[in-house]
Amino acid sequence: MNIAIVTGASSGMGREFVLQLKDYVQVDEIWAIARRQTALEALKAETDIPVRPISLDLAQAESFDTLAALLEAEKPNIRLLVNAAGFGKFGAYHKVPLSEEGRMIDLNCKALVLTTRLCLPYMPSGSHILQLDSLSAFQPVPYITTYGATKAFVLSYSRAMNRELKSAGIRMMAMNPGWVKTEFFDHAFQTNEGEVQFFDRLYEAKDVVATGLKDLYRSKKDYSVHGLPVRTQVRLVKLVPHSIVMNIWLSQQKKEKNNKGLTSK
Repeated sequence: MNIAIVTGASSGMGREFVLQLKDYVQVDEIWAIARRQTALEALKAETDIPVRPISLDLAQAESFDTLAALLEAEKPNIRLLVNAAGFGKFGAYHKVPLSEEGRMIDLNCKALVLTTRLCLPYMPSGSHILQLDSLSAFQPVPYITTYGATKAFVLSYSRAMNRELKSAGIRMMAMNPGWVKTEFFDHAFQTNEGEVQFFDRLYEAKDVVATGLKDLYRSKKDYSVHGLPVRTQVRLVKLVPHSIVMNIWLSQQKKEKNNKGLTSK
């Protein structure tokens, strides 16, 4: 059985990957992984490919035992893995609960690596892995400190692993979007008290996912960035000292832009 696995599939870009992957890979089933079983069940009616909802909290260690046992029992051919699970918190570091700091690292980094490692033995030559990353991977970001650091990890891991996997015929790519209108902001704003309030450009999840899948299957890139303005920013932060980049970022946050209506609350 050929399958695709998408984590973080209940909403946002994870959900969009489930809806769009049919245009790039032929599979018999999509394993949609997230915490919210009801939201996963709803995906069944939204795609022509059969969806298997798998309710797991990937910040919990026992979830990987469950996934490992399922893979061992089914022995599928995983043609595509999308690691889209993750979350971020905005605001001064001392406002983010210690438990949330740890959970952010566990989900954004540890879960991504463990899921990848569990899936790789079931991935034949010609398979693909997309790691959902962030524009914040390219620069230090005050007041999004831990989240940005986790995404720097994802970028480094993905690019290095792509080289290692080349001999096996498996391609891995990080996807590094800018600001995308998803439920991400519902969580991120919980600890934010005006420290982060400037959002220069907001993109739609469906457009960002379309670019990511196109780059994964139709290019040789080891990371993907949606939108010319964001690609330009990535080039600039590679040339400008990060001390200056952080000064610019902090200066921008003194004024509001595009920060209304970003949460569902």
